[in-house]
Amino acid sequence: MCEDPLFPEPVARAVAEYRELRDRHGTTWGEAPLSYVVQARGTVFLDRRYDYWNTGLRQLAARHPGASPAELDDRMGEVDVDRLIRDALGGDVLEHLPALRLTPGGVTLEARPRVVPGDAPFRTALLLDSSRAERVTVVVDGAAHEVEPHGAKVVEVAREVAVGGQPVDLAPLTRRAPAAALRLRAGLPCRWSVVGADGQGWYPEGAPPKVDGHLRPYFHGDDLVVAVPAEPVTVTVTRGMEYTESDVSLTPVAGEETLVELTPERLYDAAAHGWYGGDLHVHLNWMGEEPAAPPLAAAAQHGEGLHVLGLVAGNVATERVYDVEALTHWVGRDLPWSDSEHLARIGVEYRNDLVGHVSAFGLRGLPERYHSGFDGDADWPPNATALEELRALGAMTGYGHPFHRPISGDDPPDAVLSRGRNCSAREIVADAALGLIDTLDVLNHSSILGTATVYRHLIGAGNRLAVTAGTDAVLSFCRRGTASGPPGWARVYAHVDGPLTAESYMEAILLGRTFATTGPWLQLTVNGHEPGDTLDLAPGDQVEIEVRSVGPEVERLEIRTADGVLAEGPPGRLTATLGAREPTYVVAVAAGGPHPRAHHRGGAYAHTSPVYLDVAGGHVAREADVRWCLRWLDRLEEVVAESGRFDTKEQHADHLALYERAREVYRSRLPVRD
Repeated sequence: MCEDPLFPEPVARAVAEYRELRDRHGTTWGEAPLSYVVQARGTVFLDRRYDYWNTGLRQLAARHPGASPAELDDRMGEVDVDRLIRDALGGDVLEHLPALRLTPGGVTLEARPRVVPGDAPFRTALLLDSSRAERVTVVVDGAAHEVEPHGAKVVEVAREVAVGGQPVDLAPLTRRAPAAALRLRAGLPCRWSVVGADGQGWYPEGAPPKVDGHLRPYFHGDDLVVAVPAEPVTVTVTRGMEYTESDVSLTPVAGEETLVELTPERLYDAAAHGWYGGDLHVHLNWMGEEPAAPPLAAAAQHGEGLHVLGLVAGNVATERVYDVEALTHWVGRDLPWSDSEHLARIGVEYRNDLVGHVSAFGLRGLPERYHSGFDGDADWPPNATALEELRALGAMTGYGHPFHRPISGDDPPDAVLSRGRNCSAREIVADAALGLIDTLDVLNHSSILGTATVYRHLIGAGNRLAVTAGTDAVLSFCRRGTASGPPGWARVYAHVDGPLTAESYMEAILLGRTFATTGPWLQLTVNGHEPGDTLDLAPGDQVEIEVRSVGPEVERLEIRTADGVLAEGPPGRLTATLGAREPTYVVAVAAGGPHPRAHHRGGAYAHTSPVYLDVAGGHVAREADVRWCLRWLDRLEEVVAESGRFDTKEQHADHLALYERAREVYRSRLPVRD
């Protein structure tokens, strides 16, 4: 029997092991209970409508009266997550989480009935919610579950539930309907949604029941058969951000297969102009409901029309590095579903929760280290050491999901850099000065506006970093906002010379020929030059700037320089004239509010890399930005001293030495005063 080239035996063994971990431990796969591990369990049920974090803080405050807000933040891994889910819902019943209320007066099952075609099997999560003053034993499919007084527990049920020896009528969970089928055909791989009148989603056999950031069910492929009820459904098809949506509503005929032929229209064709869009931070496996195999990544990339897919192997909270088996098998090679229009590679997310997470694209060999600061290990060496190793292996490096809160241009570093271990890209200010980092994922699942602000401080201070995008989508998650959304909901477009290869794509990014976007096409020219170019000007020279956008979600355009917003206006086209007085940069921004094409909670956004304007041979190094970076390094020393874990004074000293080297670079960029 021939080995499946998309699913080689070492990778298949690893995925089987992940499935065993899921079956034994649930969503967290047995990972150590760091705050974001526990949160992953809660947020597969609680979408953005419900306040996970503050509900958890209230629970902890009741358990630890007198604790400071910082202390409560540090304890978020200790929450009773099932009770948190119950409290955050506030009595709401979700379609995927019915509730069994255990009251002093009896037992009540509350549910939004799920339609089940024909005699198909049914399984659901169930919230056991007790308001009783005593412990309650609930038997679910033969297994006993203890619910603490006034407690809660989430379980899975397929057949039967009993409380106090009395069976619970599970009829309210389902509504049976005559079975039908749809055959979906677009003529090319696409993203599909099949939704009933009540919002319930339908999937092909074997497809994970995934929903995106808008809670819309979806799957990928072409010429697919989907079992559905013989009731009204709406079929929607699209193919990533370069396409519009097409949809049709119909009522399938019971017992028959109905053909639906539907093709999305193209909004723009980036590759026709040499621009290729990529998502540089995607996980196959990183906890979740359904361990993912490489064919799922292949279907997603082709179904999204995503030119470049950067998968990453990474740990969660322990020594285990998920998908290191796939990395070992394919390192330095295109993944087997790559073709002339689709390039896929697997690299690494190097993770340290104190100073930041780094992604590496284009590795030619295996690194010696994948993380630091986990399982009681020291926060050592600094990320700079890992960056040097990854660079030596041929990788392009960038910081992912860099910052988690909005940051204005006036915010000092003291207001940005909080204590604790929150995965922020704290070390980037040092690594950028020392030339160890190539890119910053300004488009990410966390704070785009905050990251864009830090990015502009960095380039204003003389650091040359390309704008990139990494969604941190996790293919093993099914219901977790943008993490379970399709790869490529944000992309970095790079202007490539010649055919698309890993080398040509990396070269374009390293040259800064990029813009990143949640969907809009964004084009910037300065005297006809594009991002990544440098114009050599004399004082007083004028440049003509033009910005163009495509996309119905754009509400405004901005032209920015190191001094701030130069011009702003409505979508479509924006122009400005700039007289050269001192070295600066020019970037373009497109923005808009919530929109079906924008999967980020902040709405639509796009940001270019700079066109640099050198004046009289001088490069941009705005004094205010340089001093901002110096203040950042001072504050970073405080954070690392307070929150870092070190085995020796020498390990801590290595961080301090790194920051001092970076200070020397920034000081050299300050103006010399008489």
